[in-house]
Amino acid sequence: MLPARSQFPEGFLFGTATSAYQIEGHGFGGAGRTHWDDFAATPGNVVRAETGARACDHYHRWPQDLDLIRDANLDAYRFSASWARVLPEGRGTPNPEGLDFYDRLVDGMLERGLKPALTLYHWELPSALADLGGWRNRDIAGWFADYTDVLMRRLGDRTWSVAPINEPWCVAWLSHFMGVHAPGVRDIRAAARAMHHVLLAHGRAIQTMRGLGVQNLGAVCNLEWADPVDDTPEAAAAAARYDAIYNRWFLGGIFNGAYPDLALEGLAPHLPQGWQDDMETISTPVDWCGLNYYTRKLIGPDPGPWPHFAEIDGPLPKTQMGWEIYPQGLEKFLLRCEAEYSRGLPVYITENGMASAEVPVVEGTVDDPERVDYLALHLAAAQRALAQGVNLKGYFIWSMLDNYEWSLGYEKRFGLVHVDFDSLQRSPKASYHALARALARNR
Repeated sequence: MLPARSQFPEGFLFGTATSAYQIEGHGFGGAGRTHWDDFAATPGNVVRAETGARACDHYHRWPQDLDLIRDANLDAYRFSASWARVLPEGRGTPNPEGLDFYDRLVDGMLERGLKPALTLYHWELPSALADLGGWRNRDIAGWFADYTDVLMRRLGDRTWSVAPINEPWCVAWLSHFMGVHAPGVRDIRAAARAMHHVLLAHGRAIQTMRGLGVQNLGAVCNLEWADPVDDTPEAAAAAARYDAIYNRWFLGGIFNGAYPDLALEGLAPHLPQGWQDDMETISTPVDWCGLNYYTRKLIGPDPGPWPHFAEIDGPLPKTQMGWEIYPQGLEKFLLRCEAEYSRGLPVYITENGMASAEVPVVEGTVDDPERVDYLALHLAAAQRALAQGVNLKGYFIWSMLDNYEWSLGYEKRFGLVHVDFDSLQRSPKASYHALARALARNR
């Protein structure tokens, strides 16, 4: 059973989240090429070389999708805009079709009583900017500020909230050190510069929106709880270094204007000259903090090059992604955020959810009890954090729709709504119906 709306504070927001490239259909509406199109076209990078060219065809089916969000009794919709849809070359002349699409989408949310929670960037960098070095190039902070200005002059009067960049760890470390996401680079110098420039772009975007009078601006970081694999000092040091790179670098930069020493020990030699002078911009004040949380990792020492850690397979039950189900980590992060970073600012769980194996649609629905259990466990963790004084204001489920899961193609299904990727038929899952019942205001 999911907890009822009445078991949360008055005004607590419930929402769901998606991202542009994962659902819209990037082949429609004059959108420009992205580095995800290029990454997927390179053999071996993406399952079956699948792309977001059609995805869920949200570009044409958005009224139906917004109806589904409304009918789940949700309050807010966290969506993203595609930089390459707005500015096909990343700079220069905007795409009128792209701006018109986001206009219609935001108006459609408001007409249905949904709060539009906009993310400016969810990983689809225009290829023309990737050609210029992308996140390795300091100039990207200015390009991003210009994109922010174009989009927010059009939408800023109607958004409920805005966050510049979703999950900067994925944009920088996962994509430039581990090479798992576009642009698929494995280079510590590229990673260090991307980790700094993504935060500089965040700060420049916040400043741009402040100048336009846009309200309710925040930051969204993804977090993974790191536990040492055993009780040795070496394992403890490895887990602390993982935590510094994954969790503390981005929150520390945004909220404290400082990077953790355990991460700087390896990254400082590769950061751009004079990076310290950017910290004031990076830490431009925001109005709220968003945390994306899915799992924990067991970490052990690794004798190889810095950062000297390795992920170890854990014993807990896992989702289809192979991620351990560990709701205690969400509670711990909420408490840490309150104490060390947000310090009384509103906090939102901006993503939480699980992938589960595809189950056939039977009589218009899909049975997914494991997702109901997952959401119930994490909502209970949120309630525990609330009871301990965390200023938690809302919870967003990832994701509304089964969609394009990046390098994993269309196999991993996070949605409350099943999507048949041949017919594009939407079928609400049992978890969707359980959520709608829990959030009904007449309960």
